[in-house]
Amino acid sequence: MDTATRPARGHGNYEELIARASEVEPLPTAVAHPCDASSLRGAMDAAQAGFIIPILVGPTARIRAVAESEGIDIGDAEIVDTPHSVASAARAVELVREGRAAFLMKGSLHSDELLAAVTARDTGLRTGRRVSHVFLMDVPSYPEPLFVTDAAVNIFPDLDAKRDIVQNAIDLHVGLGLGRPRVAILSAVETVTTSIPSTLEAAALCKMADRGQITGADLDGPLALDNAISPEAARIKGIVSTVAGRAQILVAPDLEAGNMLAKNLTFMAGADAAGIVLGARVPIILTSRADTLKTRLASCAVAVLYAKARQAAPGLGG
Repeated sequence: MDTATRPARGHGNYEELIARASEVEPLPTAVAHPCDASSLRGAMDAAQAGFIIPILVGPTARIRAVAESEGIDIGDAEIVDTPHSVASAARAVELVREGRAAFLMKGSLHSDELLAAVTARDTGLRTGRRVSHVFLMDVPSYPEPLFVTDAAVNIFPDLDAKRDIVQNAIDLHVGLGLGRPRVAILSAVETVTTSIPSTLEAAALCKMADRGQITGADLDGPLALDNAISPEAARIKGIVSTVAGRAQILVAPDLEAGNMLAKNLTFMAGADAAGIVLGARVPIILTSRADTLKTRLASCAVAVLYAKARQAAPGLGG
């Protein structure tokens, strides 16, 4: 059946992830600068759900003032006092480097501030991989989780960066126990065209997979969005592959395209979008003030499950 004509279903993929994460021992989590209601409540909701043991990193007086004014019970959660957001990001990263935290959670600071601390050459959490973002989307009209990358970190990635973006998403899919993924490298068309550079890079990425430079997935590209997710569109275009029409990971040509795709799915297709940053030593939860409670919990569940998977298989994630 064509994806576009599949009957709508309820959101169900997040419930499974949340249920699996609830069976895992909670992990200590450095929450960087939770100085507004949404970020502080998100951290404490995740703690109440049993996913994390929050370490609140930020100005103690501000955190306690937000908790009191918003009626948020922070209980006996540890607070690590810092003077401002840049210091909060740096100290949260230090807690990971010291082994006190298993992953990071963004508070009310800017994403750039947190990622600058993460990618600092001497004091950060760099690996051999480029840091990238994945939206794990639960789309009512699509039968399985749909990953969209990169929609939040890499603006105009070159071919080397795209290799890491693809591999990060593959490792997440595998680490969450979702199996070997089908990866669509998106462009505006499904043919290699010299006037559209993203089609050349898509073809190169597929050849890199053939040569073992990208592992653990089936790749196809370039693919336009319709023939990546619609079997009927792929059939009409005569595209025969294991990926076309049934992709599980959508790799956007740049951040602008990825961001618009993710927001289109969220606001026009009713999708939920959990977000996580990969490629560092630990997963990083990036939440938005617009996120629902379920989306925040799903983001935490993804981070917990992936962190556990990486502990069991240290080579996963670079």
